[in-house]
Amino acid sequence: MTVISKVKQAVRSATGRPAPRLLTVKSAYYLTPNMIRVVFAGPELDGFPKGRDGGNCKLMFADAGETKDSFANRLTNGPAPVRRTYTVRKYDAVTGELSIDFVAHGDEGPATRWATHAKAGDFLGFMGPSGPKVAHFEADWYLVAADPSAIPVAAAALEAMPRDAQGVAIFEITSEEDRQTIDMPDGIDVHWLIHPDPSVASTAQETLIRSLDWPEGRVQTCIAGESSTIRSLRAFLSQEKKLPREDVYISGYWKIGLIEDEHQQAKRNEA
Repeated sequence: MTVISKVKQAVRSATGRPAPRLLTVKSAYYLTPNMIRVVFAGPELDGFPKGRDGGNCKLMFADAGETKDSFANRLTNGPAPVRRTYTVRKYDAVTGELSIDFVAHGDEGPATRWATHAKAGDFLGFMGPSGPKVAHFEADWYLVAADPSAIPVAAAALEAMPRDAQGVAIFEITSEEDRQTIDMPDGIDVHWLIHPDPSVASTAQETLIRSLDWPEGRVQTCIAGESSTIRSLRAFLSQEKKLPREDVYISGYWKIGLIEDEHQQAKRNEA
C-alpha cells in the first residue's frame, strides 16, 4: 500500500468522510488573458461524482519544494496546508478530466501563484465537491450575474439550463479579451461589462439589473462576486423584487482588501 493510500484509509477510518484527493495536473493554459484553466487527470479522479459542475471545492497547496508523499502525509497529520475555495468548472466522465478555472492576478495569493506556474505533473489537494449551486431549473426567466471570480459557477449554471430557457446573463470582466465562449441557451441575452480595475468597487452590474424590464412569472437567479456588489443586489432581490429564498442563489465570493480567510470570518460575523 502506498503512503497516499494509507493516508486515505486513515482519514476514512477517523472521520467517516472520504480523504482529500491528491490531484495531478494534466495541462494548464490561459483560457483568456486573465483566466487560467487547469485540467486534472489520473486515477485519483476515479469515482468522482457526476453532475457537480458549479459546485464548490477546497483546494490545498503544498509548500515550495514539498514532495507528493510528504504532502499526502500532511493532509492527515498536519500542519494543515493553505486552502482556498474554488468552483468545479467541468468534470468530463468520459475522459476522466476535471477542469478548474483560476483568475490570474499575479503572485498575490497562494492559489493564483500556484496556477500561474502550474504544469503537467504538479499536484494539489482537493476536497469536495458540493452539489451545483442551481440544482433545478423551473423558472420562466433567469438572471445570472458574475464577476471574474464567479464566471465558473455562472457558466456551469447556464450550460445546465434547459435549451429553451429565457433570461439575462451579465459578466463583468477585466478586458474585452476576457470574453468566454459559453454553451448557453439562445434565449439568454448576454451582456459583457468591462471593469479594468477589480480593486475598485463597481456598480455596473447593479445599474444594469435595475434597468431591466422585470418579467412576469417565476424568476431564478445565479449571482456571485464581490461582497459589496452582492450585498446591494441581495437587498434588491429580496426587498424590492420579493423573490422567494428558494429561487435565489446569490453569494459573496470575495471582498476588496481581504484575503479569503478574512473574508470568510467577516461573513460569519455578519451571519
